[in-house]
Amino acid sequence: MFVFNYFSQPAIALPIFTFLFLLCGYLGVSLWVWSLYIAAILWTTSIPLWGWGIFAVLALSFNLPFIRRVLFTAPIMRAISKLKLLPKISETERAAIDAGTVWIDGEFFSGQPNFQRIYAEPYVKNAPEIQLFLDNQVEKVCQMATDWEIYRRHDLPPEVWDYLKQERFFGMMIPREYGGLGFSHLAYSNVMAKLSSRSFIYTATVGVTNSLGPAKLLLSYGTVAQKDYYLPRLARGEEIPCFALTEPNAGSDAGSIASTGTVFQGEGGKLYLRLNWQKRYITLGAIATLLGLAFQLKDPDRLLGKGVDVGITCALIPTNTTGVAIDRRHDPMGVPFYNSPTEGHDVIVSIDQIIGGVEQAGQGWKMLMQSLAAGRGISFPATCAGVSKLVSRVTGDYARVRQQFGLAIGRFEGIEEPLTRIGGLTYPIDATRIYTCSAVDKGEQPAVISAIAKYNLTELARKVANDGMDILGGAGICRGPRNLLANIYTAMPIPITVEGANILTRTMMIFGQGIVRSHPYLYQEITALERSDEIAFDRALWSHLGWTIHNGFRAMLLDLTRGHLAASYSDIKPISHYERKLTWAAATFALLSDLALIGFGSTLKRREKITGRFADLLSWMYLSTATLRRFAAEGHQPEDLPLVDWSMQYAFFQMQQAFEGILANLSLSGLGGLLSGAIAWWWRVNPIGTMPSDRLGSEIARSMQTPGSQRDRLTEGIYIPAFSPINTESLARLERAFHLSYQSELVLQKIKAAIASGKLPNARPETLIDLALTNGAIAPEEAAIVREAELARQDAIQVDAFSAIEYQQIEQPSRGEVLAWQP
Repeated sequence: MFVFNYFSQPAIALPIFTFLFLLCGYLGVSLWVWSLYIAAILWTTSIPLWGWGIFAVLALSFNLPFIRRVLFTAPIMRAISKLKLLPKISETERAAIDAGTVWIDGEFFSGQPNFQRIYAEPYVKNAPEIQLFLDNQVEKVCQMATDWEIYRRHDLPPEVWDYLKQERFFGMMIPREYGGLGFSHLAYSNVMAKLSSRSFIYTATVGVTNSLGPAKLLLSYGTVAQKDYYLPRLARGEEIPCFALTEPNAGSDAGSIASTGTVFQGEGGKLYLRLNWQKRYITLGAIATLLGLAFQLKDPDRLLGKGVDVGITCALIPTNTTGVAIDRRHDPMGVPFYNSPTEGHDVIVSIDQIIGGVEQAGQGWKMLMQSLAAGRGISFPATCAGVSKLVSRVTGDYARVRQQFGLAIGRFEGIEEPLTRIGGLTYPIDATRIYTCSAVDKGEQPAVISAIAKYNLTELARKVANDGMDILGGAGICRGPRNLLANIYTAMPIPITVEGANILTRTMMIFGQGIVRSHPYLYQEITALERSDEIAFDRALWSHLGWTIHNGFRAMLLDLTRGHLAASYSDIKPISHYERKLTWAAATFALLSDLALIGFGSTLKRREKITGRFADLLSWMYLSTATLRRFAAEGHQPEDLPLVDWSMQYAFFQMQQAFEGILANLSLSGLGGLLSGAIAWWWRVNPIGTMPSDRLGSEIARSMQTPGSQRDRLTEGIYIPAFSPINTESLARLERAFHLSYQSELVLQKIKAAIASGKLPNARPETLIDLALTNGAIAPEEAAIVREAELARQDAIQVDAFSAIEYQQIEQPSRGEVLAWQP
């Protein structure tokens, strides 16, 4: 009685029950525990016996599944079906959703990322044999032709084609038993990154043969006979493959493929396909000998026993087959890799040319989605990493070498700002590339993560290229053999556009597919509803509601404590702080995702402005996670901490922008005003992130202009020609001038010290070299360094100029050059 009276006092009961209320919500206790909590409150209010009866009926109704299903779940299922509150999944959407596995993306949709698991995921380094290949074969390829030479020819030189075939560059992903190199995805990615730092043409040429193409589909789905015949030929480069998917009216909507293949019976009862197609944007199409084709398979006589409309199918078509046209070529931004239209008119091939045989007829969409799920996260992220590292190296060099007003331009804050972005974005770009590749090599098929990697890394690399061009100024826009960035800048829209246009990837794929595939309960609810499985739906629905309430409490309390209430995994203070903020972001993301589902229902996937902002949130949570994983995998290098700090702070600022956009535009009945009003205001005054400070940016910019291990780690793995007085390659010139300028500045500091002490007159140090040498302020070898540095600097900053005749010939290679190599 004493205890009852004690807890009946409002001044005591209110804070205790409030604390228990928040604790239960934050911990996500079961419905039974909530029932006990309510019973404790009722006990202190002395309600009558009939009140207890009502409470007992309600508690049992919600807690006992067989009662709950009858009273609540079944009516809810009928209402959801009638009102179409859950998204309907088409067969093509289901194939895309089922194509991959849920990986780290599931941690963010749960609202409670497990950093122990995140740090346990592999972050792999090169095996010794791969490093040998990079240091030898890849290095030699890069030495064989400059980017300018390739552009002048509108093609790789014949000797490069021969060497690529000889060293199995077209069979990197083909197992050794078929004559390929048997590389891992990360090894392939590292090769692509280095090649891209030399020329985009290398990656466009090598990428298709190893990524989305006949070899990849054959490895996963081909018959034994198909593998035994085609894979060795592809590995040796005897067959040049391409894959024809995109059509004039079926680009991002690849499910609308109009190309057809009709089954018919020939002499002796043998089955054939009559194919008709019109495709475009096909890389390597104009020189391919083996064309992978996606088409709608029709079987009017039901010869395959799969109905009349069999569905999207993939087949291998030798391009010398009668009716195949590959004699034209696109000109994508003037970037001279082979990209072509192709047509087929009444092309007849054996039914055996279907990849995987008749058994795989109609399974083409699934095959493509599964191939794209992994491939999208490998090839272009590798290219973007190589490009970003090259831009980091070039701009760091140029900012020290180029002078204005007697100072290296890298000393000016206006140059520091874009230089900081270049270095600060290159670090997470490479972290995301390696983390994603490591997951795929482990056996994951992270479709959502692959879409995140492709979209974000291509967009960030475009920012890096833009900033690089701004820093180089006139040296960036004057094309010629000295220009290292113009062709990269020109090519950047290409990865933005292909393998899933970025607008579509952001607004539909990342969050639209992600919430269905990676949400802890949504896909279970949808499939249970489609099967009218009341038991499965009941289990998923009430777990989902409990999880939403749990995330609501966690989001609120983490927001009020700025994430400090969350546990951290790392014992390094700056890193543990970022882990807590990521938990705060994930809890809020998960809660808002559920509110959007409740508010928009099946129409959510059409709210592309909202889903795009959710995609931004999910993307930056993944990129920041990859950044932390890289820092841990590389041994928490103290000198890399400024890069980690800048990258993480930039990521949280992007999340803040996305949160504000969602809250301002998430128009939910009854909640819209609250979200766009008080809650949006609170997020502005209590932001999860702000832009990194200028001081932090200056640290990064200075490190990019200083020789040393930090700069080398940031740009590791790209092609850097050996520099010497006789090497006239542009990057070699720039690197030599950079190192000499650094040494020269150390000498000039001595002269400045002599000026300050009165030993030398007050003048520009560069004009006092002879006097400083005479006075003994510097040694003869130091004077020689300053003079050599000035000559190297003057040489490095020159831009290309052509005579009228030379200029006219730049874009007009001879017919012999264009046709010098034929497959």
